[in-house]
Amino acid sequence: MKLLLTCEHGGAYIPNRFESYFINEKTTLQTHRGFDIGALDVFKYLKPLASFSNFSETSRLLIELNRSLHHKDLFSEYTKTASNETKQRLISGYYLIYRNAVEGYIKKQIDKGETVLHLSVHSFTPILNGIERQTDIGLLYDSAKSEEKAICKQFSTELLRLNPKLKVRYNYPYLGTADGFTTYLRKHFPDNYLGIEIEINQKFASKNAMPPVLKHQIYDALKACLTN
Repeated sequence: MKLLLTCEHGGAYIPNRFESYFINEKTTLQTHRGFDIGALDVFKYLKPLASFSNFSETSRLLIELNRSLHHKDLFSEYTKTASNETKQRLISGYYLIYRNAVEGYIKKQIDKGETVLHLSVHSFTPILNGIERQTDIGLLYDSAKSEEKAICKQFSTELLRLNPKLKVRYNYPYLGTADGFTTYLRKHFPDNYLGIEIEINQKFASKNAMPPVLKHQIYDALKACLTN
């Protein structure tokens, strides 16, 4: 099984040519709305386990790499008013370049008879709309796919073996079947592709980094899933 590792929301970067859409919004860009705090740090720590990896440091508020082209939130409140020409430039210059690279790798591996396990690394804000999220780590998958369910169960078991105090939940704080990159890829590659999203609580993050101990526990748990 080949591990594909991605991080769609690794940073809050806005290219110079699009800065005019974000005047006086530098603070917003640095919040959970602009990117997944600490996610890129975890991604980089896990990268040695991967056969292929891809990440983006462009803010999700410019264009949302984890949404389908038809999704209403593909463009944020800041870029929804952009011209069609500008939107196409964002799609071709950022969205498609990122997603096509991942899709191309998967196709190549499946054509060779390999199975691809895709782990998409994310983080979530501890409190949303005044409601506290009740987990430390979420593992998102399609419950209709028994192999994804089995991997998540093993992943959770290993995490709790390494740290019994962790609170791990399935398909929380989001559903694994909601619109997203893994959902799209499951439909495109119905066989030999397994898509899992890991969501890590941003309460652990400090200065856009997750604790070394937590990263090591995630690393060891993932490694066990790949070798057992």
